[in-house]
Amino acid sequence: MGSSRPALVAEAIGTFLFFFVGAGSIVLGDYMVAAGGSGIGLLEVALAHGLALAVLVSALGAISGAHFNPAVTLGIWIMGRIPTPRAVAYVAAQLIGAAAAGFALKAAFADVWQPSSIGTPALGAGVSEMSGIAIEAVLTALLVLVVIGTAVDSRAPKIGGLAIGLAVTADILLGGPLTGAAMNPARWFGPAVAAGAFDSWWVWWIGPAIGAAAAALVYRFTLAESS
Repeated sequence: MGSSRPALVAEAIGTFLFFFVGAGSIVLGDYMVAAGGSGIGLLEVALAHGLALAVLVSALGAISGAHFNPAVTLGIWIMGRIPTPRAVAYVAAQLIGAAAAGFALKAAFADVWQPSSIGTPALGAGVSEMSGIAIEAVLTALLVLVVIGTAVDSRAPKIGGLAIGLAVTADILLGGPLTGAAMNPARWFGPAVAAGAFDSWWVWWIGPAIGAAAAALVYRFTLAESS
């Protein structure tokens, strides 16, 4: 299999850049409001996440598969496309990159990150923890289904990270006000650690794990090409 160092570096760097831009767009809204502006809307946040992910998947996919997400790594592992030791190492690299992004944003926006806790996903008004888990599971299932269908399956169309970025954009447009639409435990972890915002933390671990596992199991046993 060769050295895993380039892949782990790609996962850490890709996760860092993805979250620095994605979560950074939310903190930028805090900055603009503090400066007397109107802030950043949901569409802008969704596009910041989706476009950043699309270009990073296209750039780093050949090196590591461009997971940048423990839930995606779980799905790929269930598909039998990554061995357990490497999957664990991927998750560690992703969490390191996520935390680095959180602390970098905290430093860059030293006086204005508090309102959004550096873009930490949070439950919307009236959204219970169980509902949050269910929403995150469905959103993550869509994302992982798109990842497998466009980047893992040998029959996949050669469209780089476009479809994956669009899936994230669409998920945020729906789920952003409800759960933050993380679809990714690392997306919660990075800003949460930097901001010290741990409320209902299990929502962004359990929900994505359930969604990723469901999508991968369905794809592997009902949709994958017969061997």
